[in-house]
Amino acid sequence: MNAFRLAIVAIVFLQSLPFSALGGIADDKPVGMFEGHQDIGEIARPGAAAYEEAERKYVLSGSGENMWFAKDAFQFAWKKATGDLSFAADIAFVGESKAPHRKACLMIRQSLDADSAYVDVALHGDGLTSLQFREMKGATTHEVQANVSGPKRLRIEKRGKYVSMFVSAKDGESLPYSGASTRIEFVEPFYVGLGVCAHDKAGLETARFSRLEWISPL
Repeated sequence: MNAFRLAIVAIVFLQSLPFSALGGIADDKPVGMFEGHQDIGEIARPGAAAYEEAERKYVLSGSGENMWFAKDAFQFAWKKATGDLSFAADIAFVGESKAPHRKACLMIRQSLDADSAYVDVALHGDGLTSLQFREMKGATTHEVQANVSGPKRLRIEKRGKYVSMFVSAKDGESLPYSGASTRIEFVEPFYVGLGVCAHDKAGLETARFSRLEWISPL
């Protein structure tokens, strides 16, 4: 078989694979401060991540049916971390959507498996903001909702075995503690980063993350 036919066969084979099989391979590249980015879980449409250096903004697009129950599906820009840390950003969705529970989040995650233990601070499309967590691999996700809707800035903070949520309703306002925390123990190193989920298996949603503030160790 000549080289041209081999190339055609390779393209046909790749196109026949589900996007979930391609995402981690095609997108696992550094972006800004993050070591890599990729789709997690079963994805119908490939996500993407980019760093706008001039404005120091990250733009993530993600598909995925949900980040809930015992497994997740979303786009994740990540870096490995250890110890106590604080991670904050301004978060805003791009464009209108019919998915009220599309999610843009700051996340701490044990692994890149779809059913990994994790904690995140998640902004939903309808303004709902919550601390979501899966205490161990394959367990059911739980949440604690904030009393602030549609905050401008969010922070996730890990101190020892506890992770807490901080939210700010106004630009320039300090980040007060929301009252939401959970106890979860991560084995080092773990993953910290940005996530976007469409909450629609066939959809693709985009969010911007700006003014990132990383403090480690605390």
